[in-house]
Amino acid sequence: MSAVVQITDLHKNYNEREVVRGINLSVAAGTCFGVLGPNGAGKTTTLRLLLGQSPVNSGEIRVFGLPIPQAGRAVRMRTGVVPQADNLDPDFTVVENLRIYGGYFGIPAATLDARLRELFEFVGLTDRAHARIATLSGGMKRRLTIARALVNDPELVVLDEPTTGLDPQVRHMIWGRLRDLRQSGKTLLLTTHYMEEAERLCDELVIMDQGRILEQGKPAALIRQHVEPEVIEVHGEETVARRALESAGDGRFEVVGDTFYYYTRDARAVVKHLEGLSELTFLHRPANLEDVFLKLTGHELRD
Repeated sequence: MSAVVQITDLHKNYNEREVVRGINLSVAAGTCFGVLGPNGAGKTTTLRLLLGQSPVNSGEIRVFGLPIPQAGRAVRMRTGVVPQADNLDPDFTVVENLRIYGGYFGIPAATLDARLRELFEFVGLTDRAHARIATLSGGMKRRLTIARALVNDPELVVLDEPTTGLDPQVRHMIWGRLRDLRQSGKTLLLTTHYMEEAERLCDELVIMDQGRILEQGKPAALIRQHVEPEVIEVHGEETVARRALESAGDGRFEVVGDTFYYYTRDARAVVKHLEGLSELTFLHRPANLEDVFLKLTGHELRD
């Protein structure tokens, strides 16, 4: 499978502070590739470098085999971008926002009109085509921003935290649309700090922190590799919680803030023990990517 994006030994400094530190990654065509990490990990900076929006200090970026930033214009013609913050023009209606954006790509009017009808149906905004931006909900604005990124029928769609701040219903709708895009053959490059989003959407991902890639692989494989299959989150009086988990068996536990995380391959005995302690509350669940991040970095994913 050919690489749509190839990044080699990428470095970026801001005011003598290195914010991207030797990143290497390859995004295969037709896949959803995730860049996972807390705020400040270097995710958005990496995307800006990829899109030619900021100069590279050292390293190499190639998209569609073309060098960035030298071939930035040619790459942008084949790329759709969903920025972290919606930047729709409030002076225009929904359809005017898309039509003006489509004009940047030189799309013929008849072709563009047909494309916009398809996009409005795809994102569920057909009945709001002539509405003003100020009348749209946050979820509608996000869906419109995704539609705008697809106006030029891009081969690569870059999404920077596309569902941050949205309610669960809208988030699930957008996840469905992103899966549709992947199934249609488009390549998705997604940054997120939601581990559930990454687990649901990504074929492969990297976990970043402090400008470095800590680990790379398929979500399920990373969980199996780094974390025991069962997790118990415990809340309550610290001394009681610590004593209970230290005597619980051969599992391991981590403390982050006011939460104790107990990792084990068989939680039955621990759960039974905790059920008898009224001072504590607990949640028993399967391991996930947040547990992987916690083990690798020592702090929570949503930082």
